[in-house]
Amino acid sequence: MSGYERIGFEKTLAFHTAPTLMGLKCSNLISVSLTEDSIAPYRTEFERRSGTKMKVLCQCRGKQLILVYRERELKKLLAQPQIMCFLRQYGYFDAMTLDEKIHHLAGRISCESFPHEIGIFLGYPLADVQGFIRNQGKNCLLCGCWKVYSDPDSARQTFAEYTKCRDILCKNLQQGFGFFKALEISKEEFS
Repeated sequence: MSGYERIGFEKTLAFHTAPTLMGLKCSNLISVSLTEDSIAPYRTEFERRSGTKMKVLCQCRGKQLILVYRERELKKLLAQPQIMCFLRQYGYFDAMTLDEKIHHLAGRISCESFPHEIGIFLGYPLADVQGFIRNQGKNCLLCGCWKVYSDPDSARQTFAEYTKCRDILCKNLQQGFGFFKALEISKEEFS
């Protein structure tokens, strides 16, 4: 990966995944035009330094859709009885490991369609994911990081926290810190 590609990838990563990287959210998605080999060094470093993992969910039209996730938090979320009950409708089973659930999700993604249960994997409230499906993405109470159908006040607060994370991390990257140093400084500033 060239220096220019690396900087672009790091900016994209910071902008779209800061809440996950800073520990507020279980996962985020990014879409990049880099190869699996280009991302591999980041995958290794993220797991080593912060326990954050990266999984390519699909490759389509020259892009890769990557799930950046905190394994323990995502596993705990998906194990909740009401979440698992919801996911069973889409072919997920209680006995599946987290890797198997992510693999099943990846199998449901295509260039033409996107499985709406992905909102659960991204930590969106169950009521909002169900509301989105029921309303076919229309009639939401609030639109921000996701479409809100249940608790707009709580969602506004969450959106503000996510924005603050992103702004802090992007600012520290722009000041010239290396990615992992910027992340370390940002976590201290956010707390």
